[in-house]
Amino acid sequence: MTRLPVISGDEFVKIMRQAGFVWDHTEGSHMILLHSSGRRLSVPRHKELGRGLLRALIKDAGLTREDFLRLLRE
Repeated sequence: MTRLPVISGDEFVKIMRQAGFVWDHTEGSHMILLHSSGRRLSVPRHKELGRGLLRALIKDAGLTREDFLRLLRE
């Protein structure tokens, strides 16, 4: 199984846009993303997201690890 890459918060937001999320607003150092299904993500604006945090954000977005890696390659 491929390890999740270390990416920045901004890169994660770009990938989530492909999954249908839109930027709503910023609260401090966190970007708030919304999805039409009602899901809400709070993504920290860090240079590097830890793999554990990345895994949790992917799960909160309703994606599988494979879905995320596919979007990352696109």
